[in-house]
Amino acid sequence: MNRTATPAYTLREIAGLPAMLAQYPLIRQLNPLLDLERYEELLRIMLPQNYRMVGAFSESGTCVGLSGFWIAAKFYSGKYLEVDNFVVEEAHRSAGVGKLLSDWMLQLASQEGCHTIMLDAYVTNSAAHRFYFREGFHIKSYHFFKTLTP
Repeated sequence: MNRTATPAYTLREIAGLPAMLAQYPLIRQLNPLLDLERYEELLRIMLPQNYRMVGAFSESGTCVGLSGFWIAAKFYSGKYLEVDNFVVEEAHRSAGVGKLLSDWMLQLASQEGCHTIMLDAYVTNSAAHRFYFREGFHIKSYHFFKTLTP
């Protein structure tokens, strides 16, 4: 799915490990403790599980916003698109980039026959919470997390 979103941004899928690795500086804005080696290691695990990524590119060709996503199914949600690591470059926030990415994924989810879109947002990221509420998302459940040590 390629389309020009506005005169300032073009949205397109970011396909393949090298192209996704090139987005590390933007991913790191959301995950500051994630080093490049771990990012690559996780991508190598996620890509065979149908992980995909969409980016918003400025007129200069720089990726200024992106989101990873999967399409899968669960009993409680049916077929869904799961948003993962949604981030917009700080200098481009409040310029409509997040809305463009969200709308792109909504359109893709509809085309793919998904029943829902879901995501996790860090509990400390109140700006993201406001954005998702404004986009029509609601809180359905808690996502419990337990770290295992090797």
